[in-house]
Amino acid sequence: MKEQKDFDILEMPAEGLAAYWLSIKKLIDVKRSKKVLDEEIKYTREPFIKHLLETAFTDIDEALVRRLAEAKLNTISDDYSRKMGAMKIALLAMSSQENPRISFVRMASQYPTTLISEKKAFTLAHGLMDGLSEKESDQAVLLEFDHKLQGDRLLVKMLFHIILSRKEGKQQLEQFIPHIKTPFYSNGLTQVIDGFDHRVLKLNLTAQSLEILKNSTRKMQMATEMCIGIRNKMDYDDIFKIARAYMP
Repeated sequence: MKEQKDFDILEMPAEGLAAYWLSIKKLIDVKRSKKVLDEEIKYTREPFIKHLLETAFTDIDEALVRRLAEAKLNTISDDYSRKMGAMKIALLAMSSQENPRISFVRMASQYPTTLISEKKAFTLAHGLMDGLSEKESDQAVLLEFDHKLQGDRLLVKMLFHIILSRKEGKQQLEQFIPHIKTPFYSNGLTQVIDGFDHRVLKLNLTAQSLEILKNSTRKMQMATEMCIGIRNKMDYDDIFKIARAYMP
């Protein structure tokens, strides 16, 4: 079984997530062994799915499994919300050509604790600027942008984009698009480059971020119910009915 490097509940369609749990149901029914789950736990990197696999199929009672799932859902949703809030600030800062120091303070304020000092963030961001012109630098690593990165790394990456945009113009941001793995940010950056009106851009980003968060929450709720259904040895068709309840 291969490592699921791209398995991500934020971007994964609900249909794909449902298919994943239905495949787990089939594997358990066919092999009738917990080794199937051990393999999944070993190779699954997606945090919410990994959490369910690690808790639902143990001796923990169902009520506690549900409480733990809800706690994990809230923790992950808060993390997504902070990161997307910081992305929105960064994109609007590039649109308005805001002072990078102000932008950094506003982005950093999305987090309850200090992830990185302003001095260190600017030092690293300018280091990325220097790396753009160095032929020996690894451009894939340099330009990589993914919401799965740690918060401090994301702040530095976005600060880098803000500085470059202010210094050399918004069109210079186009080179980053192929390296961005988060559609919310790449779509927003494309709108910045295309010169969308600042007010329209803000409305678009606000609406989309709210819908993404709602959709992600719904997918995690679906995953919880399907997982618990498998734990309770429900029939395949009944597990499928659970999935359909969460889809249009």
